[in-house]
Amino acid sequence: MAKRVRGSRTGRPIMALLDLLGRRWVLRIVWELREQPKRFRELQDLIGASPTIVNGRLGELRLARLVELDPDSGYRLTALGKELLRLFLPLHVWSEKWAKALD
Repeated sequence: MAKRVRGSRTGRPIMALLDLLGRRWVLRIVWELREQPKRFRELQDLIGASPTIVNGRLGELRLARLVELDPDSGYRLTALGKELLRLFLPLHVWSEKWAKALD
């Protein structure tokens, strides 16, 4: 039997990922880290969330190994985080087509 994870009774990794990505501010943090590392305060200012929320989300992303803290430059995407971002590009392109079809 698979290990249970939040958002999944089966423990399936896709369910755990979708649960994580569906949490408020998670995708925004990943997006803000897409080009270069950012310090905590800078991230907080960019997304407009409370320090408690930003700290919690960064903790979840670090636990998921999508974000890491570099003492010199701040928070940055890991190799897994960068790969996830690349995988979102086709979904972004598709969503643009979808939005136009809804008009």
